Amino acid sequence: MRTDTYIPRRLDDNWKLGFWDIDVAAPVLLAFFIGYLAGTKTAFAACLAAGIAVSRWISRLKADKHPAFAIHWLWWHLPATPLTALRATPPSHIRRMVG
Repeated sequence: MRTDTYIPRRLDDNWKLGFWDIDVAAPVLLAFFIGYLAGTKTAFAACLAAGIAVSRWISRLKADKHPAFAIHWLWWHLPATPLTALRATPPSHIRRMVG
């Protein structure tokens, strides 16, 4: 009863789109979509060039960092939901009672 069992070596790899990580390919895809919606060739070329530039900047930024650097950065710098990002409410680490 001998069977060949495949044991995966990489369970926690980042999502990929072809050869590129999803966080590097997303700006190009978003710029491609916005340029397509613009309807002119010059706007399409400008949006695509901007998307490639942002993508290269992100890839250089995360070059010597953890593979999930972009996800960690988004987690710490963006609010959980737009509805909970109120400037009038204090941060959750302030525990002082008023009244």
